[in-house]
Amino acid sequence: MSRGAPTRKLERRWTRVGEHRIYTRFAEEPDAESPPVVLVHGFVMSGRYFLPAAERLAPFHPVYVLDLPGFGRSSKPRRVLSVPELADFLADWMEVSGLPRAVLVGHSMGCQVITDLAARYPERVERVVLASPSFEPGARTPGVQTWRLLVDLPRESFSLLPIGFRDYVGAGLFRAWRTLRSALADPIEEKLPLLRAPTLVVRGSRDPIVPQAWVEELTRLLPDGRLALIPNGPHAVNYSKAPEFVGLIRDFLASGRKIREQAGSGSRYAESDLLKIE
Repeated sequence: MSRGAPTRKLERRWTRVGEHRIYTRFAEEPDAESPPVVLVHGFVMSGRYFLPAAERLAPFHPVYVLDLPGFGRSSKPRRVLSVPELADFLADWMEVSGLPRAVLVGHSMGCQVITDLAARYPERVERVVLASPSFEPGARTPGVQTWRLLVDLPRESFSLLPIGFRDYVGAGLFRAWRTLRSALADPIEEKLPLLRAPTLVVRGSRDPIVPQAWVEELTRLLPDGRLALIPNGPHAVNYSKAPEFVGLIRDFLASGRKIREQAGSGSRYAESDLLKIE
């Protein structure tokens, strides 16, 4: 997808979900053939760093980017929610937002949240995109993850740094620490075999946080998985490589539409087991 591709600005609204007041960026499209796409941010970030990707998806799909409770502009509950609790909240938010079923796109720790949701609420999930999924066994310690983050920072787009700094400060040290502990204790590999929806795993080739062997293992664990690599991509491929990232998502979702169309005509269509950007 070229950098000159069409974009669409997102609107903003607040949504009440139980005790939480949630900030959502969205662009709603009436095309019934285009499934809605929900973008879920990673560790201690807000939905702001998903905007470059969301604005490129919005001309083609209804798009929703929320700040999970405790992060960004959403309300900050005193008790820090675990990964499964965030997944339960996301399912409730979809219900309140009138989204009985959607494509779920997660980045980093957001992959753990949407994987937990997809494993326990399969009827709510059309397709899944796991971008830079964390954390692999043997590296589930704060020290390892901090070192990898420091290696990654110079590889990201410079404009991401103030966004990340603001979001980390807004979340606070206590919330960041408790959230990290929950994420490190959540083995995503045990849940992936339960996913029924077709799933695309995306990794940037220069991501020091997510090793290549790890994403290959995750893809093998998926009942219907495929892997895509973005050359020279750092950890935040959704931001620093947004055009390439969105191009992969659109191809992935278009292949699903083609499968449905071919099935309706009585013929068969098989997706590739492996997608790559050359």
